[in-house]
Amino acid sequence: MVFEFILIVVGLALFEIITSIDNAVINAEVLSTMSQKMRKLFLTWGILFAVFAMRGLLPLVIVMASNPGVGLWEALTFTFDGHAAAAFASTASVLLIAGGVFLVCVFLHWLFIEPKIFGLHAERFFLRLNVWFYAVISVFLLLLVWFALQANELMAFGAVAGSTIFFIVHGFRLNAEKFEHQLLHKKKDMGDWSKLFYLEAIDASFSIDGVIGAFAFTFAVPLIIIGNGIGAIAVRELTISNIERIKRYRYLKHGAMYSIFFLGSVMILNSFGFHLPEWISPIIMFAVLGYFFIKSRKDMDKPAVVEGKKPAEAKDEAKK
Repeated sequence: MVFEFILIVVGLALFEIITSIDNAVINAEVLSTMSQKMRKLFLTWGILFAVFAMRGLLPLVIVMASNPGVGLWEALTFTFDGHAAAAFASTASVLLIAGGVFLVCVFLHWLFIEPKIFGLHAERFFLRLNVWFYAVISVFLLLLVWFALQANELMAFGAVAGSTIFFIVHGFRLNAEKFEHQLLHKKKDMGDWSKLFYLEAIDASFSIDGVIGAFAFTFAVPLIIIGNGIGAIAVRELTISNIERIKRYRYLKHGAMYSIFFLGSVMILNSFGFHLPEWISPIIMFAVLGYFFIKSRKDMDKPAVVEGKKPAEAKDEAKK
């Protein structure tokens, strides 16, 4: 039991770090335009918001939202109460399918739409079919809702809720990317406090992937808070210490995205009653990340070519 808890916490922390690499890069770039005092404020007091407000409260809010009538204390301790855990199990499928759909949508968007350095040969094929992204995601949701209706009508609602959350978060991130581009290219003049609030908002949006994916590891909210909290602190440290070195591992994001796909698939399977053991998720993630970490090490000295961007954009991205 203790080994399983340690495995879950380590897996959660690593998943949080890997899914927040883009966030760390944005943080480092924006922080470079801020005063030393505001950088320290972001990296010290800002961690309170990142860990406690988002990685701490968000899992509790999700559990309470999927179980109307459950209080804050019950949401925090239900895994240690057999009766409460049994009651939660009846609605867990709704949470699982919502989270699973969200994660699969994140992966499909990356696979079909986002510019990337190809880590696998098939990625080139999917990027060329980027116009089919919305068709694929629509058919995926249609089929999943059909099967969910046969099992539990609330599961169908959960599937639609998962896709809704994805498009809301995706829209926010698109606007944030445009805002960052304007900020870094001196087209928008902002004070340090405004930049600080912007970074916290970006951190909040990126935390959603890690928090939702955490339920593929466990429903124990204390473990989620500990694992994601450790990961969030590590991301802040990477922001000021080794971000340039981390960016040289060009396939780490691939590892994050394929992990997201597998974790989303595990959540959907569990929602339909295929009860997979909790240790499956961290083991799969370790294997996927290990593969792309080794691949990154081997290709570290090769020139990077970013596909899916204009030549000038690809050149700037390769320099990163």
